[in-house]
Amino acid sequence: MARTYDYDFTTGAIRDAAPDAHGRRAIVERLDRLATLLDSALVIPGTNIRFGADALVGLVPGIGDAITTVLSAYIVYEAHRLGAPTHLIARMVANVAFDSVITAVPVAGNVADVFFRANRRNMRILREWLERERLV
Repeated sequence: MARTYDYDFTTGAIRDAAPDAHGRRAIVERLDRLATLLDSALVIPGTNIRFGADALVGLVPGIGDAITTVLSAYIVYEAHRLGAPTHLIARMVANVAFDSVITAVPVAGNVADVFFRANRRNMRILREWLERERLV
């Protein structure tokens, strides 16, 4: 069977398209850091309410929501590359789509985005599947 390779845009390296357990773990950790940055990296002072770059960048008119949607879609893309089944990918896409729809409402959508946290939800879906399949 022929091996397949692809280009890793984050490191600039050519890598095996089917990562081993160590590679999957590294990918999941990288995606988890991205999800945390987007959804829960910061805290509103004096409260326990967490938010991330998704809520902040989404305030930029026009392009802010597009940027955060692309970053959220990247998490889904990597889940697909890891071999997640179609029904899980569909759930993840639905989370990103819902997040995009609610953030289309100026300001109020960004407040709702603080509480929905689509990226954290998607990482939970991905991690549960990987643990169930004993892939990580």
